[in-house]
Amino acid sequence: MNAVLDRQSAAQGVSKSDLAREALRRFLTVAEFRTIRAKLVPLAEAQGIHTDEDVFERLKR
Repeated sequence: MNAVLDRQSAAQGVSKSDLAREALRRFLTVAEFRTIRAKLVPLAEAQGIHTDEDVFERLKR
């Protein structure tokens, strides 16, 4: 794992700390999105919203 971090840090021209900070920020953002989505999907499905197209159709109204 350290070798990958070293390579990517050098390849991107950023410090290992900055690279790790950005990776953690992205991980937490995705985790938060998944938590919110898990709560909202059942509510949407109860209203007949099952696909992206259903969402876009509702937004047109």
